[in-house]
Amino acid sequence: MVPAPPIARRSSDPSPQDDDARETEEADSITRRRALHVAGATTIAALAGCSSLPIGSDEAAPEYTLHVESVDASPVEHALYSPADGALFGAPARTALDAVLPDGRHTTYGYEPLPSDAYVDHEGTYYRLASVVTGRRRLERPLVRVDPVSDPPPDAAVIDSLPRPSARALKILHTYTQTDGETSTADLLRGDAYVLRRPAELESRLATGALDGRMVATTESGTWAYRVRVARERIVETAYTALAIPVASTRDAFRKVVFGSRIDAELAPGTLSDTVRTRLGRAIDRGTYAETTPLSSAFDTLLERLGLGAVDTAASGRLLWYDDALYRYALYVSDPS
Repeated sequence: MVPAPPIARRSSDPSPQDDDARETEEADSITRRRALHVAGATTIAALAGCSSLPIGSDEAAPEYTLHVESVDASPVEHALYSPADGALFGAPARTALDAVLPDGRHTTYGYEPLPSDAYVDHEGTYYRLASVVTGRRRLERPLVRVDPVSDPPPDAAVIDSLPRPSARALKILHTYTQTDGETSTADLLRGDAYVLRRPAELESRLATGALDGRMVATTESGTWAYRVRVARERIVETAYTALAIPVASTRDAFRKVVFGSRIDAELAPGTLSDTVRTRLGRAIDRGTYAETTPLSSAFDTLLERLGLGAVDTAASGRLLWYDDALYRYALYVSDPS
């Protein structure tokens, strides 16, 4: 079985649901899951009778693996956003924060410098960041493209030796080229070109033309080499305006905001049966807990309490508050083969 990926961080929060809707959804998912368990067990038994698998084998049964990891921060600290270091992403984020706090506006073109829906603290008041589209503008931008070459010169620049603003753009183009556009970073490109937009990119060696026409490679031996092409074109860029919305004036009030918007499950040991509490404890102590279908009643109940009852493939980036501690959790369902 292929190991499950690490627990992903959530980039946004789901829309809140009222209690009645949540209870209805949980009841429906319990009925659905139990029906799937019965059907799965029946199918496995039928397959066992007409295949080489021994009766009772669970090799074809889906496996549900719950991952839990401790978060070394309070819910309030975990929820607060702080810009990263560095010129590429950190500098424009800090510039935007300075402009929007406490009640300003900051507009950029073609990119959002701040994560939407992130929380920040400014002089004791807590704000939620927002980004809205406020128009479009035609601007001249440097566009970078690469052409593969089979016989690079020995002085081809190694991509990793370049400063990050140039190296990152070239790595994205390398991945795009080697996968024929089938890459998760393809949405960062405009067709086959990377558009230089951020301040550090516009001051990079790519933007100044220092690398235009030069050969670059991913390794010193010249593996995966490319000729770089940089052209300035006028393109239409979307305008993003960032602003900050006050949500709380005290830490206690903000904690309630965090629990209402960020915490996916809030459980207490005393509200769980012994068997359910034991399974959650194993997941916390070991990092994972897994069962194959049909799931035990205790594990089934635990998944429901964690809001994972309707998951058929994967769910990650969830947050749990349990026994006065914060955890990040995920569920991965194996695909039987």
